[in-house]
Amino acid sequence: MTTEEKRFQEKINAIQDTMFVIGGKWKIPIILSIYSGNKRFNDISNSIPKITNRVLSKELKHLEENFLITRSIVSDYPVRIEYTVTSYGLGLDEIAKPLERWGKKHKLKIKGE
Repeated sequence: MTTEEKRFQEKINAIQDTMFVIGGKWKIPIILSIYSGNKRFNDISNSIPKITNRVLSKELKHLEENFLITRSIVSDYPVRIEYTVTSYGLGLDEIAKPLERWGKKHKLKIKGE
């Protein structure tokens, strides 16, 4: 494998890793919901139409495992669990803006505008 091919493969692997962590239908809406101030499970669930509790639970665990959100236990009565976006998770803003711009351009292109 040439040096150029190795660099290309590394680039592909890095993009695939990124897509594994933030890809899918629900991860970005969940992160945005938490970022917007929805800290508790039911608040997050209510802010995202059509997401099931099972899927939300699974995705929250995945996002936590990848250090994009944290899960905290608040020892009130009753005990509450709250989620927050980590400083590492806030770094997604670097890639979110270009993806948003590209998505808007792509939508116009598809519509023929």
